[in-house]
Amino acid sequence: MGSMYMWGFDPLFFMLVLPAFAFTMWAQFKVKSSFDKYSQERTTNGVTGAQAAAEILRTAGISGVRIERVQGHLSDHFDPRDNVIRLSSSVHDAATVAAVGVAAHEAGHAIQYAEGYSPMKVRAAIIPVTNLGSKLSMPLILIGLLLGATGLINIGIILFGAVVLFQLVTLPVEFNASSRALAALDGNAILTPFELSGSKKVLTAAALTYVAALAVSLAQLIRFIAIARRR
Repeated sequence: MGSMYMWGFDPLFFMLVLPAFAFTMWAQFKVKSSFDKYSQERTTNGVTGAQAAAEILRTAGISGVRIERVQGHLSDHFDPRDNVIRLSSSVHDAATVAAVGVAAHEAGHAIQYAEGYSPMKVRAAIIPVTNLGSKLSMPLILIGLLLGATGLINIGIILFGAVVLFQLVTLPVEFNASSRALAALDGNAILTPFELSGSKKVLTAAALTYVAALAVSLAQLIRFIAIARRR
């Protein structure tokens, strides 16, 4: 009976998963529109994203973190393995409200790492299990449904649960990085109050994508558990 809900009409898909996917699409639209809008607003002092990140690290007393330019659009990230902030050209070289906000956010992650921020440590610790879960959970659930193997379904659900846990732990990491970024931009007078408001809107929109990703995964997890119980 579980396979019928997996392949046929599934009320939980329409009640939970589909709205979560719609939320994800809206969040991605908000990120793009916010970034595009505030990429048109230049910073009053002409500071670029790379310069803002460097200044935030300096005033925080953080040394040894490299800032590099990378290809891609909104491909910005902090890599704790190499202790490097990688900024896309639209952020690294741009003296805009959006660029400075995004760069400051990544600097916030570097500060978290340097200070041993607990949620970041937890997230790093569960990455191996999360990677395993993202690769094997769906195949195990699908194979289990096809073969009627409850054990495989349960293992797949547990592994998928690890993915959900990772996304849950990611939320405080991302929100805290944004909070640190905005405080640093304000405290170091890198942006004016009006510009700071624009950066906050960009970072808030970006945070919504993480909330949306969690919503989709949580909806799927609830759906998988319900399907397993119907067997």
